[in-house]
Amino acid sequence: MHQRPIGTATRGTTNPNRLRRMDRWIAATHGPALRSSDSPVAVDLGYGAAPWTAVELLERLRAAEPRTEVVGVEIDPGRVAAARPYEREGLTFVHGGFEIPTAGRPALIRAANVLRQYDEGEVTAVWQRLCARLAPGGLLVEGTCDEIGRRHVWVALGPEGPRTVTFATRLGSLQRPSDLAERLPKALIHRNVPGEPVHAFLRDLDRAWATASPYASLGARQRWIAAARAVSADWPLTDGVRRWRQGEITVRWSALRPATG
Repeated sequence: MHQRPIGTATRGTTNPNRLRRMDRWIAATHGPALRSSDSPVAVDLGYGAAPWTAVELLERLRAAEPRTEVVGVEIDPGRVAAARPYEREGLTFVHGGFEIPTAGRPALIRAANVLRQYDEGEVTAVWQRLCARLAPGGLLVEGTCDEIGRRHVWVALGPEGPRTVTFATRLGSLQRPSDLAERLPKALIHRNVPGEPVHAFLRDLDRAWATASPYASLGARQRWIAAARAVSADWPLTDGVRRWRQGEITVRWSALRPATG
């Protein structure tokens, strides 16, 4: 008997290249794990009304590991039917939800702009369910971005739970780092208030960005690098200049974990 998909249908808005920042980070940081996997399968969970994000994920991950296969999972059967004409070698679309109806355990699950439409209290259980489906060494990436992918924040989790939070932006459009707060994932979006670690981090990053204003004459990238280097003195960053140059900064989850609730 076919299991009823777990979850509820979301609005499904999608645009080409919306998830490029997340994909770029996944390919760079998780590429070695994909290459060492016997079966490098990646799941695009809740890809939406159009299949573009799954198509792009396949292309970007295959640049890191040519054996990668992508399975697009959608809870709305109409979206699955609409995506099927885009199937190709290494790319399939299936009806399902948080149960992740793949034959084996995937090396990667990407859930972008899915949990934003759920209640905060539901996040931990969903994370645990998805992480339980990961292969050993697998990765869950769950986060939120704007409609055209200029601002993006995501949490990376392993089978053991959350590891890091990454803030990524198109630097040319950034006024201040705390502008990214509107794209915090559901686990953190309501925690951007005084007394919470994520609020303190964004406050410190704003201050470092302001202090680094003399670097603006060298470009927004150099200013961002200077700001990231400054906050690294007080916050446990897991990346360095190579990723900062991409408009990213990654912090250990343990430093941003909600203080209350």
